[in-house]
Amino acid sequence: MQHNKTELKTTGRVIHWAWVYDIGMNILFLGKRKKLDEKAILLAEIKPVDKVLDVGCGTGNLAIDVKKLAGDKGEVFGIDPAAEMIEFASNKATKAKLDIKFRIGAIENIPFPDNYFDVVLSTLMIHHLPGDELKLKGFSEIHRVLKPRGTLLVVDIDPPNALIAFLISHHNTSPRQYQPFMEKSGFREVEFGGTGFRMFSFIKGMAEK
Repeated sequence: MQHNKTELKTTGRVIHWAWVYDIGMNILFLGKRKKLDEKAILLAEIKPVDKVLDVGCGTGNLAIDVKKLAGDKGEVFGIDPAAEMIEFASNKATKAKLDIKFRIGAIENIPFPDNYFDVVLSTLMIHHLPGDELKLKGFSEIHRVLKPRGTLLVVDIDPPNALIAFLISHHNTSPRQYQPFMEKSGFREVEFGGTGFRMFSFIKGMAEK
């Protein structure tokens, strides 16, 4: 599959170096990153027939695990603003013989029509969005592409104390802080909780239409 290698303009942070990304994540998670992805899939309650979007898909690991669950009846898509990430993810899916549709795209302008997905996932990405305006735009776009009563599941960094937050420069980030943006965007039944990984929590909501 061919992709436009022109970098997509976005006001969020773009992660590069796809070829070392998986290695870095495995080191950071002590080899347990896959376990966090599996937890996200469980929390999102994905069904085999669902149409699922991974926003900020990176090298495609989460989307690949979702497709293995969804099987032939489900459809899985992934977007990322970095062309090299999309190319890397697509090659990985091809090698695994999985039909996953990866494309270049940013959270503030998701390249899909209204009411298209049953589930949207985003892991370790929202904290890369600077400023309240971009976060609100991102959650509003996710709400737009979700079907009525569709599910959004976000997993992100949640430092356990102020010192650790300062050391990793994420003192203003926690999934709990995303709730006002979600509710303003039209999400209801918002819930927050842990993932079983000390520095990572989730927030989940239902798209009211």
